[in-house]
Amino acid sequence: MPLIRLIFSALLAICAATMPAFVHAAENLLAGHPEETLALNSPLTEEPVPEWLPSVRDIRIELIPEADLKAHDLWPRIRSGFAMRELDTPLIARHEKWYVDHPDYFARMIDRARRYLYYITEEVERRGMPSEIALLPMIESAFNPGAYSRSRASGIWQFMPSTGKKFGMQQNWWYDGRRDVISATNGALDYLQKLHDMFGDWDLALAAYNCGEGAVQRAQAHNRKRGLPVNYASLKLLKETRNYVPKLLAIKNIIANPASFALALPEIPNEPYFATVATTKRIDVKLAAQLADISEEEFAALNPAHNRPVILQGSSDLILLPMNKVETFRANLQSYDKPLVSWQSYQPKKGERLDKLAPRFGLSLENLKSVNGLTARGNISTGQTLLVPLNGEESESEFEAFNMHLAPTDSRTGTRHIVRRGETLGGLARRYHVSIAKLKQWNGPLNIIRIGQTIVTAQAGFSQPYGHRSKSRDRSRKVALSGTNNNGSLQGI
Repeated sequence: MPLIRLIFSALLAICAATMPAFVHAAENLLAGHPEETLALNSPLTEEPVPEWLPSVRDIRIELIPEADLKAHDLWPRIRSGFAMRELDTPLIARHEKWYVDHPDYFARMIDRARRYLYYITEEVERRGMPSEIALLPMIESAFNPGAYSRSRASGIWQFMPSTGKKFGMQQNWWYDGRRDVISATNGALDYLQKLHDMFGDWDLALAAYNCGEGAVQRAQAHNRKRGLPVNYASLKLLKETRNYVPKLLAIKNIIANPASFALALPEIPNEPYFATVATTKRIDVKLAAQLADISEEEFAALNPAHNRPVILQGSSDLILLPMNKVETFRANLQSYDKPLVSWQSYQPKKGERLDKLAPRFGLSLENLKSVNGLTARGNISTGQTLLVPLNGEESESEFEAFNMHLAPTDSRTGTRHIVRRGETLGGLARRYHVSIAKLKQWNGPLNIIRIGQTIVTAQAGFSQPYGHRSKSRDRSRKVALSGTNNNGSLQGI
């Protein structure tokens, strides 16, 4: 039955005296007897009743259709778009049980999702895709924007570097578009649509997103030769990929009916969480958060693509802010009369000790390494330009971008370099104080290097010019540079 909202209902007695028939109808509706309600199309009214029913003086009765009662909540909208095949398998049940047994993990995942899910749902619907696709980051990254896998997949959609580049995601020392919420979402949906067009089936498209279209095509070819079906359930795929779709369907089942799994599903407003704001000047990340009156954690969650404490206007001309903080940011930025950048470049000498350098700029060694994406154990400069605090004499206008050719770094995997025109393997070895043999060991055969190729130039834990670790230990740290496939789930986050 429609919900009836009475405003200033204390005047109902007056209404009863002046419009008895109308009030009789309202009372019947409130009592749950719509069949006894006065036909409001009767001679008392010549036209059907509008949404707002007229009444005496200050009384208004609003009829709200049941379908709109939860229009402010995003979950019913997502449920209404579920379109993938319903399955009931032991594997799905196993994943359902895992989430039921880890309610804290589930709650953290949903809490992170509230920032991004409306935007993703909008994009999924705009493309006519099943709304299950909007839930995919739950099994990719648990909606952790800083997720980084052992195979170098990054962001909520877990793009590998090469796949990210293929779908337009810029990646350098300053910025990693794979973690940009908008570009990564658009790239992921473009990729998934391409895979669906290729395989004609969402299960297979999702499998290919996880392990690569080549792996799925090879598995299908293997089955065709043997006269076997080539659908997702029949293919011989890696264990992770065999679990990929069942895990998504487990999440779908929980979202569809959380009460049956004894899990809470907090409301997510069916409205935009963030808005984009153009950045016309370089600005400190910390200052941007302050001007928007939000925490640095909140700012980082919405703008996780920035690797350094300075946002370069040239890297991304948009930042994301909560909807209710956009005007605050603009007003505070307009009235801010101090420098927007408090960092500068510093060119260390090759071989300079970082533990001696850091105190000169008021930084701990740990902070210096963190700001510059340096390895945790290394203490010798390779000559790479560093980002350090201003010394009080520099001005914002003198700030220059540098290291634009360097690939994003992660302290767990070391330093990487994107090959530019004219560079040679020997030149890179001299620049980064490593041997050619070491570069080949870390990167596989490197008889020829090509423009745009990513080269590992320092492994995690490597600090000596030519190394003194055993070959077996170095091999155990080798970073795979080949392959363009998506890594998949990070369920332990």
